[in-house]
Amino acid sequence: MKCLVWDLDNTLWPVTLLEGGEPTLSAEIRAVIVGLDARGILQSVASRNDHDHAWEWLEKLGVAEYFVLPHIGWGPKSESVRAIADQLNFAPGTIAFIDDQPTERAEVAYHLPEVRCYDATQVTELLGLPDFTPTTVTADSARRREMYQAGFKRDEARASYSGADEEFLRSLELVMTIGRATEYELARVEELTLRTSQMNATGVHYSDETLRGLLTDSTHEVLVVSLDDRFGTHGAVGVLLLEKHADVWNLKLLATSCRVVAFGAGTVLLHWLADQAAAAGVHLVADFRKTDRNRMMELAYRFAGFGSQDCACIASVSTADVQHLHLVPERHDAPTTMRLDAVSLG
Repeated sequence: MKCLVWDLDNTLWPVTLLEGGEPTLSAEIRAVIVGLDARGILQSVASRNDHDHAWEWLEKLGVAEYFVLPHIGWGPKSESVRAIADQLNFAPGTIAFIDDQPTERAEVAYHLPEVRCYDATQVTELLGLPDFTPTTVTADSARRREMYQAGFKRDEARASYSGADEEFLRSLELVMTIGRATEYELARVEELTLRTSQMNATGVHYSDETLRGLLTDSTHEVLVVSLDDRFGTHGAVGVLLLEKHADVWNLKLLATSCRVVAFGAGTVLLHWLADQAAAAGVHLVADFRKTDRNRMMELAYRFAGFGSQDCACIASVSTADVQHLHLVPERHDAPTTMRLDAVSLG
C-alpha cells in the first residue's frame, strides 16, 4: 500500500463531530499514524464533516501534518478516494481505506474494487499486516510525506508563475548532488533500479547483494543523484552504474525518477558525465535495452549525442544482449538552471 485514507468519526477518533463530540486520539492510533509515516506510506482523509471544524481538531490533536490532500466534505467517499489517488498519481490498487461504517466501505468497494477496505476495528493491527510492511524502508521513506508536501507547494508556485519555464527553474534554486553510493543508500539505489521503468536505460534490476559487491570493486562506480530546491528535497532521484576501462567508460545503467524529468535532470547528469570522461580522455559507451516503457531514456541519450556508430573502444565492453550507444565526449558549459555539486571521477 502506498496510501491509507482515513475516515474520522468513530475511526480516527471515537466521537461524531456533528453530534457535539470532543475528539481524542488514543496512543495506539497515534502510533499507527506515526509508524505508517516512518515506513513511507502516505495518509489522507475522506470524511463527511465540515472541513474547517474537522481540520481544526486534527491540528489540535497534533496530527494534521501527517495527512496529505484531505477530502473533508459531503460527497460520496468513493469520489474522495478516487480524487486522492488521481492527485497522487497512484493506482487504486495501492490505496487502502479504513472506516467504521460497513455501508461506506461497501460504497467505496463497489466503485473502486481495487481499493482495499478495512474495518475501523482493525486499526491497531495495521502495522503488523503485510499490506503495510514494505520489504525495505529506505533513507527516503521516512521523508516521503515531506517530499510530497514540498511537491504540492512547488506545483502551486509553478501554476502562479507567469514567466518562462527556464526562469521558473532558476527560481527554484535547484541543487543536484552526485556522489558515490554508501551502504546506507543501497536500499534506495536498489529501489530505483526496480521501480523506475520509463527512465531506466536497460530495465535491469540490481540487487542489494550485487550493488554491495560493486561498491568495493575498483573498476566500478556506483553513483547516487539527489536533488534539492527552495521548497525541500526531492530525495535520491537517480542512480548511475559505470564500469571504467583504460580507453572507455561503460555506462551500464542510468535510471532517474520520472518526477525530475521536467527539471532537465537527465540532461544535466549526462553532460556532467561527458565532462568527466572528456577530462579523463576516454570515450563513453552506454548500454541500452529497449523496453515498452523507456523510449524517453533513449531520446535523452540521443539528444546528449550518443549514437550507434562503431568504434574500436566498444570491444572493451563485455555487456551482451544490449545496444551499445557511443559518444566521443566534449566539455559542456555549466547548467544554467541548477547548481551542480558532484564528485570527481578522475
